[in-house]
Amino acid sequence: MRADAVFPLRQRQLRGTDVNSRIREGTVAEMKPTTRGTLAAVVTGAAAAALAATPAAAAGSVPVPVPLGGVSQSLGTPVPEASLDVPLLTPGTPDGPRYTTGRLLPEGILPQVPISGSLPGADLRAPLPRLLGEGFDHLDVDAPASGLHTLGPGLDLDAPLTQPDPHNFGLPGLKAPEAGLLAPVVRTVAGAGLGTDSGR
Repeated sequence: MRADAVFPLRQRQLRGTDVNSRIREGTVAEMKPTTRGTLAAVVTGAAAAALAATPAAAAGSVPVPVPLGGVSQSLGTPVPEASLDVPLLTPGTPDGPRYTTGRLLPEGILPQVPISGSLPGADLRAPLPRLLGEGFDHLDVDAPASGLHTLGPGLDLDAPLTQPDPHNFGLPGLKAPEAGLLAPVVRTVAGAGLGTDSGR
């Protein structure tokens, strides 16, 4: 019986040890610093690309083109080109109720919910051949999606009782009930542009 058949694992281990010694002696090429730097750059670039590919919800709106090319081919005449920006609304975290002295119920028992998103946008390019003079045959309307920040309505209530009164044997007293409606808030800056140009 051959010795290498009895101790195959031992020979594999010795071969691995021989390779390690060759690496230490310099007979086997190690990974150069330039190669390591290239691999690090590739990994960094891939991570940056993955982080850049954020979902569309982060932008606040989604562009949706209006397919009118088939209508233009069927009629044999130019038709308006349009694209829309469909808003995406994202609710935020409302402020919690605030406890104050002299009230049994906290202020803002129904808090206002913040909502962020954008207003709808549109981009329209309509053909106007020879209506505005030579060189002007298109009308452009650009109404980009604008940022939108809102606060939903809220409710503020208080019970018709005061806090326990130590001068009244620890019993609460009576008072007029309180109720208030917190009006919603809308903040945005909208804009649009109108122009003419030439060309198809």
